[in-house]
Amino acid sequence: MKTFSGVYASLLEQYISFKRSMGYKYESAEYRFAVFDRFTIEQGCTQVGLTKELCDLWALKRPNETESHKYNRICELRCFSMYLNSIGISSHVIRTTNHVKPSFVPYIFTHDEIRRFFDACDRSPKEGGGKARFELAAPAFFRLLYGCGLRVGEARQLLYCDVHMDDQYLVLRDTKNGNDRMVPFSGTVADSLSLYLKYRSGMFKDEPYFFANAGGRCWSQNAVREVFQRTLFRAAIPYHGKGSGPRIHDFRHTFSVHTLAAMSEQELDLYYSLPILSKYLGHTSLEATDQYVRLTEEMYPSLLEKVDQICAYVFPEVSCIEKV
Repeated sequence: MKTFSGVYASLLEQYISFKRSMGYKYESAEYRFAVFDRFTIEQGCTQVGLTKELCDLWALKRPNETESHKYNRICELRCFSMYLNSIGISSHVIRTTNHVKPSFVPYIFTHDEIRRFFDACDRSPKEGGGKARFELAAPAFFRLLYGCGLRVGEARQLLYCDVHMDDQYLVLRDTKNGNDRMVPFSGTVADSLSLYLKYRSGMFKDEPYFFANAGGRCWSQNAVREVFQRTLFRAAIPYHGKGSGPRIHDFRHTFSVHTLAAMSEQELDLYYSLPILSKYLGHTSLEATDQYVRLTEEMYPSLLEKVDQICAYVFPEVSCIEKV
């Protein structure tokens, strides 16, 4: 944890510890609170208790600052103010500005693109060398991303001992929000993992990582990206450039949107289904899961309407948005 030195130092440390005890890693917020700590010193604060004047100064837009960054700063101070009030320290609760619609929009693969991608993955050349190891593992690796909605890092760092083939589930350890979770997988994913295990048993013995490279370490991010881009090309799926995708992480977005759409089409009760999906994805709140629908509302307008019926009172106030 960063060291604070202003009048709020111990309270900031308390607050960050409290958030982490709730399952948040809170790394970017810790950095911004370090900036807030210096701000309070510059403003000559000697007593605790946030004033309206101090909050208004903090809320001023900085040179070259994006609206999204400004919004997150204000949200974080607002949450800290409410925390101070909850422990008996009277503080002004700053109002949030209207949140700017995020410029980031995930690329959602169509079902046809998913089929073409995995066809290309299964047909990829696998002649010798280090690249061949990745190509042989790619069908299982990418099916885990799409079939289970894993984050890329969760798949890369998956341990061999945590893949339970008989009962068809994974154990993911120390994930983004600091929690472990169990993730069941389908028969299609199981078939792909079984094929990979036949290859793996002849190449690796005691390496801890399920997807190990020649040195026994987990795949690098660059290795995953190279195989992904080559497979996109073979599948004739155009790359629209940085910021537009497709990106590897878009498999997770696509899994979430396709799953929600399937739930809706099957007329499942989203009131009960949405929390299950949220836990499956490793989200700390339903709000993070809801973002997948918000970012693809043009594709699934009827789904958005159904989710709105739930979220209108589940999320009475939107707080800081974290990367999902």
